[in-house]
Amino acid sequence: MTEIQINAVGDLMVKRHIISDAKQADGTYSFGPLFAKVAPYLKQADLTIGNLETTFAGNGRDSRKSLRSSGPIFKCPDELAPALKEAGFDVLVTANNHCMDYGTQGLIRTLKVLDHTGIDHTGTSKSLEESKKTLIKNVKGITIGILSYTAGTNRIPVPASQPWLVNRIETDKIIREIRNLKKKADLVLLYLHFGNEYKYTPNKRQKQLVNLFFKNGADIILGSHPHVLQPLAVRGKKQFVIYSLGNFVSTKLMNIPYTQSSIILTLKIKKDQKGNTSITNVDYIPTCVVRKVKNGRKMTEVIPIRDALKRNASDLNTGKRNALTGMLKHTDTILKRG
Repeated sequence: MTEIQINAVGDLMVKRHIISDAKQADGTYSFGPLFAKVAPYLKQADLTIGNLETTFAGNGRDSRKSLRSSGPIFKCPDELAPALKEAGFDVLVTANNHCMDYGTQGLIRTLKVLDHTGIDHTGTSKSLEESKKTLIKNVKGITIGILSYTAGTNRIPVPASQPWLVNRIETDKIIREIRNLKKKADLVLLYLHFGNEYKYTPNKRQKQLVNLFFKNGADIILGSHPHVLQPLAVRGKKQFVIYSLGNFVSTKLMNIPYTQSSIILTLKIKKDQKGNTSITNVDYIPTCVVRKVKNGRKMTEVIPIRDALKRNASDLNTGKRNALTGMLKHTDTILKRG
Protein backbone atom coordinates (compact mmCIF):
# COMPACT_ATOMS: atom_id res chain seq x y z
CA MET A 1 0.00 0.00 0.00
CA THR A 2 1.20 3.51 -0.86
CA GLU A 3 -0.13 6.74 0.64
CA ILE A 4 0.71 10.26 -0.48
CA GLN A 5 -0.37 13.80 0.39
CA ILE A 6 -1.42 16.42 -2.14
CA ASN A 7 -1.53 20.06 -1.05
CA ALA A 8 -3.33 22.68 -3.13
CA VAL A 9 -3.81 26.42 -2.89
CA GLY A 10 -5.74 28.98 -4.88
CA ASP A 11 -4.79 32.17 -6.68
CA LEU A 12 -1.25 33.51 -6.42
CA MET A 13 -1.97 37.17 -7.18
CA VAL A 14 1.26 38.96 -6.33
CA LYS A 15 0.12 42.51 -6.89
CA ARG A 16 1.73 45.95 -6.74
CA HIS A 17 2.26 46.61 -3.03
CA ILE A 18 3.32 43.00 -2.43
CA ILE A 19 5.94 43.48 -5.13
CA SER A 20 7.08 46.79 -3.65
CA ASP A 21 7.41 45.17 -0.22
CA ALA A 22 9.73 42.55 -1.74
CA LYS A 23 12.02 45.09 -3.45
CA GLN A 24 15.53 45.26 -2.02
CA ALA A 25 17.94 48.20 -1.82
CA ASP A 26 19.91 46.91 -4.82
CA GLY A 27 16.79 46.75 -7.01
CA THR A 28 16.31 42.99 -6.86
CA TYR A 29 13.33 41.28 -5.25
CA SER A 30 13.12 38.83 -2.36
CA PHE A 31 9.81 36.95 -2.12
CA GLY A 32 11.03 34.37 0.40
CA PRO A 33 9.58 36.24 3.42
CA LEU A 34 6.16 36.22 1.75
CA PHE A 35 5.99 32.42 2.08
CA ALA A 36 8.30 31.81 5.04
CA LYS A 37 5.57 30.90 7.55
CA VAL A 38 3.57 28.64 5.22
CA ALA A 39 6.51 26.98 3.44
CA PRO A 40 6.86 24.23 6.09
CA TYR A 41 3.26 23.17 5.42
CA LEU A 42 3.65 23.37 1.64
CA LYS A 43 6.80 21.25 1.81
CA GLN A 44 5.10 18.56 3.91
CA ALA A 45 3.19 17.34 0.88
CA ASP A 46 4.41 14.91 -1.75
CA LEU A 47 2.86 17.18 -4.41
CA THR A 48 1.95 20.87 -4.01
CA ILE A 49 -0.03 22.77 -6.63
CA GLY A 50 -1.28 26.34 -7.04
CA ASN A 51 -2.67 28.78 -9.62
CA LEU A 52 -0.19 31.34 -10.98
CA GLU A 53 -2.45 34.34 -11.55
CA THR A 54 0.23 36.65 -12.85
CA THR A 55 2.79 36.69 -15.64
CA PHE A 56 6.55 36.82 -15.96
CA ALA A 57 6.42 39.09 -18.98
CA GLY A 58 9.79 40.75 -18.33
CA ASN A 59 10.73 44.31 -19.23
CA GLY A 60 11.84 43.98 -22.84
CA ARG A 61 10.28 45.24 -26.06
CA ASP A 62 7.79 42.38 -26.11
CA SER A 63 6.45 43.08 -22.61
CA ARG A 64 3.68 45.41 -23.72
CA LYS A 65 0.45 44.91 -21.79
CA SER A 66 -2.78 44.18 -23.58
CA LEU A 67 -4.90 47.24 -24.20
CA ARG A 68 -8.02 45.14 -24.78
CA SER A 69 -8.30 43.57 -21.32
CA SER A 70 -11.57 43.95 -19.45
CA GLY A 71 -9.72 43.85 -16.13
CA PRO A 72 -6.44 44.77 -14.42
CA ILE A 73 -3.12 43.66 -15.89
CA PHE A 74 -0.69 41.55 -13.85
CA LYS A 75 3.07 41.12 -14.13
CA CYS A 76 5.61 40.06 -11.53
CA PRO A 77 9.43 40.06 -11.32
CA ASP A 78 11.08 36.77 -12.28
CA GLU A 79 12.39 36.37 -8.72
CA LEU A 80 8.94 35.13 -7.69
CA ALA A 81 9.48 31.85 -9.55
CA PRO A 82 12.44 30.53 -7.51
CA ALA A 83 10.70 31.72 -4.33
CA LEU A 84 7.69 29.56 -5.23
CA LYS A 85 9.99 26.64 -5.92
CA GLU A 86 11.79 27.11 -2.61
CA ALA A 87 8.45 27.42 -0.78
CA GLY A 88 7.49 23.95 -1.99
CA PHE A 89 5.44 24.34 -5.17
CA ASP A 90 5.85 21.45 -7.61
CA VAL A 91 3.15 22.36 -10.15
CA LEU A 92 1.57 25.66 -11.17
CA VAL A 93 -1.52 25.86 -13.35
CA THR A 94 -1.46 28.77 -15.77
CA ALA A 95 -4.88 28.72 -17.46
CA ASN A 96 -6.66 31.73 -15.97
CA ASN A 97 -8.14 35.06 -17.00
CA HIS A 98 -4.78 36.84 -16.65
CA CYS A 99 -2.56 34.48 -18.66
CA MET A 100 -2.89 36.69 -21.78
CA ASP A 101 -2.37 40.02 -19.97
CA TYR A 102 0.87 40.62 -21.87
CA GLY A 103 -0.13 38.82 -25.02
CA THR A 104 1.40 35.79 -26.66
CA GLN A 105 4.98 36.79 -25.86
CA GLY A 106 4.19 37.37 -22.19
CA LEU A 107 2.49 33.99 -21.95
CA ILE A 108 5.40 32.19 -23.60
CA ARG A 109 8.01 34.01 -21.50
CA THR A 110 6.11 33.08 -18.32
CA LEU A 111 6.38 29.39 -19.19
CA LYS A 112 10.06 29.72 -20.04
CA VAL A 113 10.72 31.23 -16.60
CA LEU A 114 8.89 28.33 -14.95
CA ASP A 115 10.86 25.83 -17.07
CA HIS A 116 14.13 27.49 -16.08
CA THR A 117 13.11 27.35 -12.41
CA GLY A 118 12.11 23.69 -12.58
CA ILE A 119 8.41 24.10 -11.81
CA ASP A 120 6.04 21.93 -13.83
CA HIS A 121 3.06 23.68 -15.39
CA THR A 122 -0.11 23.02 -17.35
CA GLY A 123 -2.97 25.06 -18.79
CA THR A 124 -1.09 27.17 -21.34
CA SER A 125 1.50 26.14 -23.92
CA LYS A 126 4.47 27.59 -25.79
CA SER A 127 3.82 25.51 -28.91
CA LEU A 128 1.36 23.17 -30.58
CA GLU A 129 3.66 20.27 -29.75
CA GLU A 130 3.74 21.19 -26.05
CA SER A 131 -0.06 21.53 -25.96
CA LYS A 132 -0.40 17.86 -26.97
CA LYS A 133 1.59 16.70 -23.95
CA THR A 134 -0.26 15.88 -20.72
CA LEU A 135 1.28 16.56 -17.32
CA ILE A 136 1.45 13.28 -15.38
CA LYS A 137 3.27 13.26 -12.06
CA ASN A 138 4.49 9.95 -10.63
CA VAL A 139 4.39 10.42 -6.88
CA LYS A 140 5.75 7.41 -4.99
CA GLY A 141 4.20 5.08 -7.54
CA ILE A 142 0.84 6.86 -7.76
CA THR A 143 0.38 8.58 -11.13
CA ILE A 144 -1.59 11.83 -11.14
CA GLY A 145 -2.70 13.41 -14.40
CA ILE A 146 -3.25 17.16 -14.12
CA LEU A 147 -5.41 19.23 -16.46
CA SER A 148 -6.08 22.98 -16.27
CA TYR A 149 -8.68 25.12 -18.04
CA THR A 150 -10.08 28.67 -17.83
CA ALA A 151 -13.50 30.09 -18.62
CA GLY A 152 -12.00 33.24 -20.13
CA THR A 153 -9.05 35.57 -20.69
CA ASN A 154 -10.62 38.93 -19.75
CA ARG A 155 -11.78 39.36 -23.34
CA ILE A 156 -8.22 39.38 -24.59
CA PRO A 157 -8.40 37.33 -27.80
CA VAL A 158 -6.19 34.28 -28.18
CA PRO A 159 -4.75 34.41 -31.75
CA ALA A 160 -6.94 32.33 -34.08
CA SER A 161 -3.80 30.76 -35.54
CA GLN A 162 -2.61 29.67 -32.05
CA PRO A 163 -5.67 28.35 -30.18
CA TRP A 164 -3.40 25.93 -28.31
CA LEU A 165 -1.90 28.78 -26.30
CA VAL A 166 -4.67 28.62 -23.68
CA ASN A 167 -6.82 25.70 -22.50
CA ARG A 168 -10.40 27.00 -22.49
CA ILE A 169 -13.35 25.31 -20.80
CA GLU A 170 -14.81 23.43 -23.76
CA THR A 171 -16.75 20.46 -22.44
CA ASP A 172 -16.35 18.02 -25.34
CA LYS A 173 -12.60 18.57 -25.46
CA ILE A 174 -12.22 18.23 -21.69
CA ILE A 175 -14.24 15.01 -21.62
CA ARG A 176 -12.01 13.52 -24.32
CA GLU A 177 -8.89 14.53 -22.43
CA ILE A 178 -10.19 13.12 -19.13
CA ARG A 179 -11.03 9.80 -20.75
CA ASN A 180 -7.66 9.57 -22.47
CA LEU A 181 -5.86 10.44 -19.25
CA LYS A 182 -7.80 7.81 -17.29
CA LYS A 183 -6.00 5.18 -19.37
CA LYS A 184 -2.60 6.49 -18.27
CA ALA A 185 -2.99 7.73 -14.69
CA ASP A 186 -4.32 6.48 -11.35
CA LEU A 187 -6.00 9.82 -10.66
CA VAL A 188 -7.22 12.65 -12.88
CA LEU A 189 -7.04 16.11 -11.27
CA LEU A 190 -8.78 19.07 -12.92
CA TYR A 191 -8.00 22.65 -11.95
CA LEU A 192 -10.76 24.90 -13.30
CA HIS A 193 -10.73 28.69 -13.38
CA PHE A 194 -14.45 29.45 -13.26
CA GLY A 195 -17.36 30.91 -11.29
CA ASN A 196 -18.46 34.38 -10.21
CA GLU A 197 -16.06 36.72 -8.48
CA TYR A 198 -16.69 37.47 -4.78
CA LYS A 199 -19.47 34.88 -4.47
CA TYR A 200 -19.26 32.34 -1.62
CA THR A 201 -21.39 29.72 -3.34
CA PRO A 202 -20.90 28.04 -6.73
CA ASN A 203 -23.21 29.02 -9.55
CA LYS A 204 -25.34 26.65 -11.61
CA ARG A 205 -22.72 26.37 -14.37
CA GLN A 206 -19.98 25.39 -11.93
CA LYS A 207 -22.15 22.63 -10.50
CA GLN A 208 -23.10 21.38 -13.96
CA LEU A 209 -19.48 21.22 -15.08
CA VAL A 210 -18.34 19.44 -11.92
CA ASN A 211 -21.09 16.82 -12.24
CA LEU A 212 -20.31 16.32 -15.93
CA PHE A 213 -16.58 15.88 -15.40
CA PHE A 214 -17.07 13.54 -12.44
CA LYS A 215 -19.41 11.46 -14.58
CA ASN A 216 -16.71 11.18 -17.23
CA GLY A 217 -13.88 10.13 -14.97
CA ALA A 218 -12.44 13.11 -13.08
CA ASP A 219 -11.36 12.29 -9.52
CA ILE A 220 -10.31 15.62 -8.00
CA ILE A 221 -11.62 19.03 -9.12
CA LEU A 222 -10.07 22.22 -7.78
CA GLY A 223 -11.60 25.60 -8.52
CA SER A 224 -10.35 29.17 -8.54
CA HIS A 225 -11.30 32.65 -9.82
CA PRO A 226 -14.00 33.84 -7.34
CA HIS A 227 -11.21 35.29 -5.08
CA VAL A 228 -13.01 33.92 -2.02
CA LEU A 229 -13.54 30.43 -0.69
CA GLN A 230 -16.43 28.28 -1.86
CA PRO A 231 -17.60 24.92 -0.44
CA LEU A 232 -15.89 21.56 -0.71
CA ALA A 233 -17.52 18.15 -1.02
CA VAL A 234 -16.41 14.53 -0.92
CA ARG A 235 -18.26 12.09 -3.15
CA GLY A 236 -17.61 8.49 -2.28
CA LYS A 237 -14.07 7.28 -1.76
CA LYS A 238 -12.51 8.71 -4.90
CA GLN A 239 -14.14 12.00 -5.88
CA PHE A 240 -13.52 15.40 -4.31
CA VAL A 241 -14.33 18.98 -5.30
CA ILE A 242 -13.67 22.41 -3.89
CA TYR A 243 -15.41 25.01 -6.03
CA SER A 244 -12.99 27.80 -5.12
CA LEU A 245 -9.76 27.78 -3.15
CA GLY A 246 -9.83 31.58 -2.84
CA ASN A 247 -6.76 33.83 -2.91
CA PHE A 248 -3.64 32.36 -1.35
CA VAL A 249 -1.74 35.59 -2.10
CA SER A 250 -3.48 38.87 -2.80
CA THR A 251 -4.08 42.42 -1.70
CA LYS A 252 -7.56 43.19 -0.34
CA LEU A 253 -10.03 43.29 -3.23
CA MET A 254 -13.28 45.29 -3.25
CA ASN A 255 -12.60 46.07 0.44
CA ILE A 256 -13.55 42.47 1.28
CA PRO A 257 -11.25 41.02 3.98
CA TYR A 258 -12.04 37.44 2.92
CA THR A 259 -10.21 38.03 -0.38
CA GLN A 260 -7.08 37.68 1.76
CA SER A 261 -8.12 34.54 3.63
CA SER A 262 -7.71 31.09 2.14
CA ILE A 263 -6.48 27.58 2.90
CA ILE A 264 -3.82 25.03 2.16
CA LEU A 265 -5.98 22.06 1.16
CA THR A 266 -4.54 18.67 2.13
CA LEU A 267 -5.67 15.43 0.52
CA LYS A 268 -4.39 11.98 1.51
CA ILE A 269 -4.45 9.48 -1.35
CA LYS A 270 -3.99 5.73 -0.92
CA LYS A 271 -3.23 3.06 -3.51
CA ASP A 272 -3.85 -0.51 -2.42
CA GLN A 273 -2.13 -3.71 -3.56
CA LYS A 274 -4.72 -4.20 -6.30
CA GLY A 275 -3.91 -0.79 -7.77
CA ASN A 276 -7.11 0.90 -6.59
CA THR A 277 -6.81 4.48 -5.36
CA SER A 278 -8.99 6.28 -2.84
CA ILE A 279 -9.10 9.56 -0.92
CA THR A 280 -8.50 8.65 2.72
CA ASN A 281 -8.50 12.08 4.35
CA VAL A 282 -9.45 15.68 3.56
CA ASP A 283 -8.26 18.57 5.70
CA TYR A 284 -7.15 22.18 5.40
CA ILE A 285 -4.91 24.76 7.02
CA PRO A 286 -6.58 28.21 7.13
CA THR A 287 -4.30 31.04 5.99
CA CYS A 288 -4.45 34.78 5.44
CA VAL A 289 -2.32 37.56 4.01
CA VAL A 290 -1.08 40.23 6.42
CA ARG A 291 0.99 43.36 6.00
CA LYS A 292 3.10 44.76 8.80
CA VAL A 293 6.10 46.94 9.54
CA LYS A 294 9.32 45.15 10.49
CA ASN A 295 12.66 46.89 11.06
CA GLY A 296 11.23 50.10 9.68
CA ARG A 297 9.89 48.72 6.42
CA LYS A 298 6.63 47.21 5.25
CA MET A 299 6.39 43.50 4.51
CA THR A 300 3.64 41.19 3.31
CA GLU A 301 3.40 37.56 4.38
CA VAL A 302 1.02 34.62 4.20
CA ILE A 303 0.45 33.16 7.65
CA PRO A 304 -1.29 30.05 9.02
CA ILE A 305 -4.14 31.50 11.09
CA ARG A 306 -4.21 28.84 13.80
CA ASP A 307 -0.47 29.18 14.39
CA ALA A 308 -0.81 32.94 14.74
CA LEU A 309 -3.62 32.59 17.28
CA LYS A 310 -1.74 30.01 19.34
CA ARG A 311 1.40 32.00 19.87
CA ASN A 312 1.53 35.02 22.15
CA ALA A 313 2.80 37.35 19.47
CA SER A 314 3.67 40.89 20.50
CA ASP A 315 2.35 42.24 17.17
CA LEU A 316 -1.04 40.55 17.60
CA ASN A 317 -3.22 43.08 19.39
CA THR A 318 -6.86 42.52 20.31
CA GLY A 319 -8.13 43.91 17.01
CA LYS A 320 -5.89 41.68 14.92
CA ARG A 321 -6.66 38.65 17.05
CA ASN A 322 -10.40 39.26 16.62
CA ALA A 323 -9.94 39.68 12.85
CA LEU A 324 -8.06 36.39 12.56
CA THR A 325 -10.66 34.62 14.71
CA GLY A 326 -13.38 35.96 12.42
CA MET A 327 -11.53 34.74 9.33
CA LEU A 328 -11.12 31.29 10.87
CA LYS A 329 -14.83 31.07 11.64
CA HIS A 330 -15.73 32.29 8.16
CA THR A 331 -13.48 29.68 6.53
CA ASP A 332 -14.98 26.81 8.50
CA THR A 333 -18.52 28.02 7.79
CA ILE A 334 -18.03 28.37 4.03
CA LEU A 335 -16.23 25.08 3.50
CA LYS A 336 -18.77 23.06 5.48
CA ARG A 337 -21.65 24.32 3.33
CA GLY A 338 -20.76 21.64 0.77
